[in-house]
Amino acid sequence: MLYERWRQVVSAQPDALALTDQPAGRRWTFHELAREAEARPPAPGPVVHPTGATAEFVLAVLRGWRASRVVCPLEPGQTPPPAAAAGRETPALPAGCVHLKLTSATTGAPRLVAFTAEQLAADARHIVAGMGLRPDRPNVAAISLAHSYGFSNLILPLLLEGIPLVLAGGSLPEAVRRAARNAAEITLPGVPALWRAWHEADAIPPQTRLAISAGAPLPVELERAIHATRGLKVHNFYGATECGGIAYDASDTPREATAEAGAPLTGVRLTVGDEGCLEVRGENVALGYWPEPDARLGDGVFRTGDLAEWRGRRLWLRGRAGAVINVAGRKLAPEIVEAALLGHPGVRECVVFGVPAAEGGRGEEAAAVVVARAGADEAVLRAHLLARLPAWQVPRRWWLTAGPLANARGKISRPRWREKFLARRLPGPSRRRLVAGGELG
Repeated sequence: MLYERWRQVVSAQPDALALTDQPAGRRWTFHELAREAEARPPAPGPVVHPTGATAEFVLAVLRGWRASRVVCPLEPGQTPPPAAAAGRETPALPAGCVHLKLTSATTGAPRLVAFTAEQLAADARHIVAGMGLRPDRPNVAAISLAHSYGFSNLILPLLLEGIPLVLAGGSLPEAVRRAARNAAEITLPGVPALWRAWHEADAIPPQTRLAISAGAPLPVELERAIHATRGLKVHNFYGATECGGIAYDASDTPREATAEAGAPLTGVRLTVGDEGCLEVRGENVALGYWPEPDARLGDGVFRTGDLAEWRGRRLWLRGRAGAVINVAGRKLAPEIVEAALLGHPGVRECVVFGVPAAEGGRGEEAAAVVVARAGADEAVLRAHLLARLPAWQVPRRWWLTAGPLANARGKISRPRWREKFLARRLPGPSRRRLVAGGELG
């Protein structure tokens, strides 16, 4: 079904520019891209693993579709998970599965998510319609193509909806500038850390007409700063590996707060369950986790761990259900503290989590790991928070580090940084071994 849809896209606009590999200096029309994809078969094995940030990623996907292979994108250097490695004895894939995604592992170990062709196509339709992606406004790829965000926003719109793609070859400011220079208008997807870096380097291309941020909540202070200096609205996009796009802020002016996610994306139905967590329904929701199923995903429903509420027709996110910190019997969502910290101009990145309270204390204490500029020390940041939050919500423990905190996908793993934070407190040889091994950055 996917390859047939691709052939329809080619037939409708064979001579239109489809793909530009800016670092390689190469271009393909839709017809040329189809011809090159058909020039040779995919790599051997039942599963195809596209990787990298070049045209070969796109060609690998097309060759896999043409040969009716399962596609499982990987980051450069990433080892295929055992369940998806070619030649391994594994449980049978769910009926109709054509695609496997790896979760980002920010809340635990990575898992495989199985999709049908129809579910991938629905996600592409929702994103193109909901965001207003256009054939005369190419997407610039500065984010990972293998991550669910990049695959849904860049690869699927190109191959299933005919939205041209420019490969920047990286996310550095100069790479983004070069990728945009031959286009009159572009769509630029990024993650919050990239938008901050591009803004501070004055590197956001003037051709940018649609700016999208996903992977983590976009700090509203950053959104306002970009809008004030450039007149450019960066649209917050909320999605998940298990279903692709969920909600999108299509407004023309900055949001009220970081917690405001936007409205349900076209074709997506959202409800808040009995425990306060968001539930997603739609044709884009995956078949399920594989090879180990989970009741939270399947039958057209994804039951997230995100605490949510409605304000009118807008969705607001209130943190992760499992991340709540028990501070002397009071519940603290770490996202509240993170949002307040990111409001300080000296804070580049931060993550907040609970750690065991000091001996004799009850429950947990809030701890903060912060990447800060010179002058934004612990005392300054404490004072900043005390002016905005109740004293009991201000972290008791701090770690100011050079960072970065986010991984290549723009995600900050709360469990991983909590583990690193606790490792720093280990006594004697154990702690020295961790530092020598590079674990603490």
